[in-house]
Amino acid sequence: MKKIIVALIATLLLAAPALAETRIAYVDLQKALNLSKAGVQAKSEIAAQVKKYEAEFKAKRGELQKLKGELEKQAVLLSDSAKAQKERDFQKSGKELQRFQKDVKDELQQKDAEHTKRILNKLFEILQKLGKDGGYSMIIEKNEGAVIYADKSIDLTDELIKAFDAAK
Repeated sequence: MKKIIVALIATLLLAAPALAETRIAYVDLQKALNLSKAGVQAKSEIAAQVKKYEAEFKAKRGELQKLKGELEKQAVLLSDSAKAQKERDFQKSGKELQRFQKDVKDELQQKDAEHTKRILNKLFEILQKLGKDGGYSMIIEKNEGAVIYADKSIDLTDELIKAFDAAK
């Protein structure tokens, strides 16, 4: 029993210096994405495109509603073939509007993903440098569920944002 206790104490004494040298920090990459200058600029670019596309969509929807109104007003006066043609035109316009909406959504998602990837790649480069220069053994991402508790003193997020903005 004494040998076990002595071995345990020896192990703890030898492990203590190794633990003291370990430096761990965390970053909130979502916060860095949202608050960095590049992140704010990317968001505003996408918001401007959303506004532009919303105006286009409203105009196209107005045309579609106008076509529907004409169809309803002229339904009694039109021949069957002319009425059928107007209905086909209306359905075609409706499908085009849906396609436009889907294409815009896909385009905006792709642009957002491209901006995010570009910014994250740069953030990771800077994190590598911060980790090396700061003597950190590990830097973990706060929002990935791995951090249950962390003291604010080891949060490098603000330092990361400053370094990222300065790197431009």
